[in-house]
Amino acid sequence: MPTVTVDGIEVELGADERLNGIQAARRAGVEIPHYCWHAGLSVVASCRMCLVECGKKDPATGKVAMQPRVVPACQTPAAPDTVFITASDKVKNARAMVEEDLLLRHPIDCPICDKAGECSLQDYHFEHGREERRADIQPFTSRRRELGETVTLFVDRCVMCTRCVRFTREVSGTSELMVINRGAHEEIDVFRNEDGEIRFPLDNKLSGNVVDLCPVGALGDKDFLYRQRVWFMKSHDNVCAGCSTGCSIKVEENQDRIHRLKPRENPHINGWWMCDEGRYGWKHVHDPARLTQLRRRETGKLVSADWHTLPAQLENKLRAAGRLGAVLSPHLTVEEAYLLAMYIRVLDPEAVLAVGPIPTSGEDEHFRGGFTIRAEKCPNRRGVEAIVSRVGGSLLTWDDFLAQVEAGSIGGAWITGGYPSAWHDAADAEKFASVKTLVVQDVFASPLWDRADFQLPGATFAEREGSYVNATDRLQSFKWAIRPPAGVKTEGQLYWQLLGRPGLYRASEVLAEIAREIVYFAPAAQGVPEVGVDLKVTQLAASAELVASAGG
Repeated sequence: MPTVTVDGIEVELGADERLNGIQAARRAGVEIPHYCWHAGLSVVASCRMCLVECGKKDPATGKVAMQPRVVPACQTPAAPDTVFITASDKVKNARAMVEEDLLLRHPIDCPICDKAGECSLQDYHFEHGREERRADIQPFTSRRRELGETVTLFVDRCVMCTRCVRFTREVSGTSELMVINRGAHEEIDVFRNEDGEIRFPLDNKLSGNVVDLCPVGALGDKDFLYRQRVWFMKSHDNVCAGCSTGCSIKVEENQDRIHRLKPRENPHINGWWMCDEGRYGWKHVHDPARLTQLRRRETGKLVSADWHTLPAQLENKLRAAGRLGAVLSPHLTVEEAYLLAMYIRVLDPEAVLAVGPIPTSGEDEHFRGGFTIRAEKCPNRRGVEAIVSRVGGSLLTWDDFLAQVEAGSIGGAWITGGYPSAWHDAADAEKFASVKTLVVQDVFASPLWDRADFQLPGATFAEREGSYVNATDRLQSFKWAIRPPAGVKTEGQLYWQLLGRPGLYRASEVLAEIAREIVYFAPAAQGVPEVGVDLKVTQLAASAELVASAGG
């Protein structure tokens, strides 16, 4: 195998694999500092922070011929037999000079900068900068300039890495940002009229990503600006529930209150990005209108109920109701949908199972960089459909279920919601007039909620753990990021309790059971890595199993 040497450590290269010096060094466990380079963008080698010594080893003699000058690692291919030196005195002096130059005109306003605590300029200064500042220290202020509805620019903090400019040209394809002026007067800006008014604002559906890309505090997210210090927050790996793309994200919270969502790198799903709809789509989690009261109906009136006595009350009412049916929301996790389906089938082996309404908006939007915003605004349709098809024996939709309810063939119904906005109307609720026992589990009030005999407040995406299957059949698992409001029990915890399973709810244990029982989920039997598990390979087998189970 061809190899590259980084600080004496040999790194193997795959067949036809193309790496640069930064990527090769990472494989050797060496982090080369950089500002302008990003794996998802083109290479410009403008910041010069990643300078290293480079040479070539003769495979026959083993002799190494080094180049006389340092070179940018981001722009230097890691070809076979290349040698990189990343920590020599020459390299250290070069990096110190770059840091010193950047700080000559940089405002020292770290105490009021949102980036403090996660700023590359801060980190690199302490690690690679000079011990003392040689220039005169002068008071600085940073000019603030609006770029659009979501992003603001602190002009003098910019180090001109141009990541944001390249993003709007190469990924979003909208090209709102540009570099104006020349030399030491260069600045980032949007296109403006002669009088300075914005003509074309930063207004694309991926605009929030430029804030993540900025290595310093030049670009600020207006929604997060001055809200929280990063060292107070905890970061949790999660999956966006805004659409069926299922972006890998980080939920950042402090004391069970979300303050921002950020994308998490996943080459199979979202790369390094997420859309603004998902980024800012978490506000319903803390909406004052959230349902938090568990109630049941007695002699026509709703009274408070207790989670400890609820299982027995539910079972008695549902068993006495006759034929049962359950609607599994596409906002449930795979594990929650499975447990609820199993519980309803325990009470009534002939129970009807259906998939809840699938919210859609417009059409899929594809961007130049390969990112897609899906029209399907739910995270787990495919996962829930697989559960309903296998456990229920057929795939029924919300409309199919309503038809059976209206025909009077359903005596007891369990309806799960979890939608951040309205998902049915009063006419739909009226069709449940003949249902003897109606259980509704939701996060916001609705016509069905008002009619329910049991009102169960549910959890949002950040409060539950489990797995989602996205539009491309990739399953991702995640843990809860925040605790639900007082009075709310997550769906998984409740279903686990209803089935009489011992101990605490364990989503991983349920997923392992599902992988054994349902062919479609079989690849998850070996565990779920950070990037998720591709379930596509089992689609044909799952289809055959479905036909067999349905008697086809």
